[in-house]
Amino acid sequence: MDVDGEGDTFELNVNGAQVETPPPVSSFSKEQEIEKLRTSGSMTQSISEIARVKNLNRLQIGKHEVEAWYFSPYPKEYAHLPVLYICEFCLAYFPSPMMLSRHRQRCTLFHPPGNEIYRHQDISVFELDGKRQLSWCRNLSLLSKCFLDHKTLYYDVTPFMYYVMCLRDSTGCHIIGYFSKEKESAENYNVACILTLPQHQRHGFGKLLIEFSYELSKKEGKLGSPEKPLSDLGLLGYRAYWAEVIVELLINTTDELSIDDIAQKTSITHADIMNTCTTLQLFKHYKGQHIICLSEAVLEKHEKVRNKRRRRIYADNLIWKPPVFTRDQLRFY
Repeated sequence: MDVDGEGDTFELNVNGAQVETPPPVSSFSKEQEIEKLRTSGSMTQSISEIARVKNLNRLQIGKHEVEAWYFSPYPKEYAHLPVLYICEFCLAYFPSPMMLSRHRQRCTLFHPPGNEIYRHQDISVFELDGKRQLSWCRNLSLLSKCFLDHKTLYYDVTPFMYYVMCLRDSTGCHIIGYFSKEKESAENYNVACILTLPQHQRHGFGKLLIEFSYELSKKEGKLGSPEKPLSDLGLLGYRAYWAEVIVELLINTTDELSIDDIAQKTSITHADIMNTCTTLQLFKHYKGQHIICLSEAVLEKHEKVRNKRRRRIYADNLIWKPPVFTRDQLRFY
């Protein structure tokens, strides 16, 4: 999984007293470190995947031109072009701007070909079934493979539902990012793959996608967690989200809360809550039992993050019922 490394990341190192250590010989700033994670993730496990040379240079998506980061299995005739032109509504790909222009005259799509399940201000989210919108979802997977080093499934889209977030204006709904979700997950994962497109990164959309995935879990009445292992940037984004949500809940609740109470209110799994609280050092030993206690450093950091955050998901604007699939519909060939 990969989400944008945004500027409002919740730092999880909140130790009060720190031992002074000599600075390393070559130290990275936070921006450099996030940029390093962004372009050289550590999640590529397969040697054959590592050996694959990046085959695309740049992509033109609507009015944005972005650089491809990783290999993507587009057809051979499209490899090593100076620019690959992509229709931002149907995600079809073309080798020249003239062919894209001719396609746009015939293309009737102005939003992803699914049901709009959420709308607030200029943000919309569409739900797509990988089995019904096969071509569109395959094109989306090919595009996302350019920016995900560890993504291996790009043709087998039928077992997944896709939730595509768009920025709406007078010309149509422009894709910002998406996450996919297994129709039937044995481990109760609420996200299989998540991505914010590079031209929309660092604007808070990654955290918005994560928040939306947990709103769906609340509607389902289930606890959810992203599919493991997380990529470097994915881990940064999720840790920031978990920390912000848990601290905000603790601040706004006067009653005592157990780990189970937090899980039921947020739909975050017990393991993710435990890991976040441990990393934030919220557990204190008091009169023979462990309690959750917010330190000044955590509260101060939370206030900074909350003041920076501009966009939120509003549950009242989500019009959605969890899809129910028969055994035949879950049979994938």
